[in-house]
Amino acid sequence: MKTEDKNMPSRRKTRQVRVGNVKIGGGAPVSIQSMLNTPTVDVDACVAQINELTDAGCDLVRLAVPNEASAEAFGTIAKRTGLPLIADIHYSYKLAHMALDAGAKKIRMNPGNMRDFSEIKYLAKRMADAGVPVRVGVNGGSLDPKFDGMDESDALVESALECANVFESCGMKDIVLAIKASDVITMVRANRKAAAACDFPLHLGVTEAGTLRSGLVKSSIGIGMLLGEGIGDTVRVSLSAPPVEEVLAAKTLLRSLGLKKDCAEVVSCPTCARTEIDVEGLASAVERATAHVRLPLKIAVMGCPLNGIGEGKNSDLAIAGGKDKSVILRDGEIVAKVPGKMVLPLFMSMLEDYIADYSKNSPKR
Repeated sequence: MKTEDKNMPSRRKTRQVRVGNVKIGGGAPVSIQSMLNTPTVDVDACVAQINELTDAGCDLVRLAVPNEASAEAFGTIAKRTGLPLIADIHYSYKLAHMALDAGAKKIRMNPGNMRDFSEIKYLAKRMADAGVPVRVGVNGGSLDPKFDGMDESDALVESALECANVFESCGMKDIVLAIKASDVITMVRANRKAAAACDFPLHLGVTEAGTLRSGLVKSSIGIGMLLGEGIGDTVRVSLSAPPVEEVLAAKTLLRSLGLKKDCAEVVSCPTCARTEIDVEGLASAVERATAHVRLPLKIAVMGCPLNGIGEGKNSDLAIAGGKDKSVILRDGEIVAKVPGKMVLPLFMSMLEDYIADYSKNSPKR
């Protein structure tokens, strides 16, 4: 298996928070989060989506808890999945307590709409006793009006720190800040300021980032800039798209920055007049089929003889397509020449063999 020497960004030092079995901050790997788009009261649909996200490589999942029925359903869902679940709470401290009773491994609280901090003391004590952290999540769309007139990035940071400091004054140390805005530059500025002002782990994301295309671009710029500076401990790529797309995008982003190794990377050519196979369709199929792989595989899907063989020699597995025949490479060596229609099934069979061989020969942990 080929490895790449990449200079890892020097990570910002933070306290460490544990969400179930997932560590955030304190030198832990950057974790990937997403949020369900199924109603929390629909238990079966939620469990199915959680399973899909887990298979794709998600570490933490957030569920909306807008009412008591959702809080009750949250408990049923928590018993049917092993993934740590985060309860997303707005407006109601009662719902936060219900979610805690239901097995939430983390509570998200928005100080923009839960402004009566006098109720934090009892909640903080219960969460601290249970070892459940809080995510103080602020964004530009729900800031307390008392911050009107301030620079938005300053207002976001002040709101987050004000609430976090109240939790800390009540004896709670397990605190994560999430400071988001739909404007990329505001989000970056706010997180830089927060990183300089405290040692809380930071959850990164560009909120309301948009559709798959625009959301990927905005999130990659905002999250990528900060991670490249060593800022950020857990991420969500927010998209107006199926949640699994968020996870796949986050994996690609982290892998590109050298912050995630245990996933497959699929490289493919941009296509041109020399292309003789359906590169887009084949690469997409390979990407979907390898989403569950937890190995640092590099896979190339190339559509012409000009760069295909060369790129294949730099990959663990590769397809170099041609009009009549395509070649498959393993560890830089051509191992098969096959008609186009046979490429994908044969390649997937070889991928399974590669994973089995790697698992057999890798040292036991």
